[in-house]
Amino acid sequence: MSSTLRVVVGEDQPIVREGVMSMLARVGMEVVASVADADELVRITADLRPDVVITDIQMPPNLADDGLRAALRIRAAQPQVGVIVLSQFLDAGYALDLVGDDPSGLGYLLKEKIANPEMLSDAVRRVVAGGSALDPDVIATLVGRRRTGDPLGVLTPKEREVLSLMAEGHSNAGIAAKLFVTVPAVERHVTGIFQKLNLQQADSTQHRRVLAVLTYLRN
Repeated sequence: MSSTLRVVVGEDQPIVREGVMSMLARVGMEVVASVADADELVRITADLRPDVVITDIQMPPNLADDGLRAALRIRAAQPQVGVIVLSQFLDAGYALDLVGDDPSGLGYLLKEKIANPEMLSDAVRRVVAGGSALDPDVIATLVGRRRTGDPLGVLTPKEREVLSLMAEGHSNAGIAAKLFVTVPAVERHVTGIFQKLNLQQADSTQHRRVLAVLTYLRN
């Protein structure tokens, strides 16, 4: 990977597209292509092999969820490419479709919440590094769909808070900074989460984090 992150932008609204490109340029990222059609987004990503794709959900040719479908096609063909979906829709179904069985390298952000280039840059760098970047409001919507027999009922309120921040894509250090606690304190909570959710120690820590997040989002 080059030191300058290479990005392809898919957005059919010119003002939004130019805004995203401007933000990326301000944080030193290179937009190698920008397109307004989902099918073209898939083609150009295959040709250019960027570090990350940023796409809208509703795009031509059908102005339905073409952008999301393009994102899924890109991930299936090029799993090494990070994908961030920018949406004006707070839709749990869209988010779950994107996440699938693994949120690694994926982001789902609400357009209205991206207040500055640094926020977008942070999300891009997280997904490129193999992490995730899920908007807190999207996570809250998913969590609000809890069913009877919630397996997370065994967690303490603090463990739920830590797991929520894990779902957003924050590292242990990032969680510690947000909660104003030490990294070892966060590590203890993470260990407690793994134990209470019966995640096997034989699996890697990263894999257990993924499983814990999926449990949080889907149950």
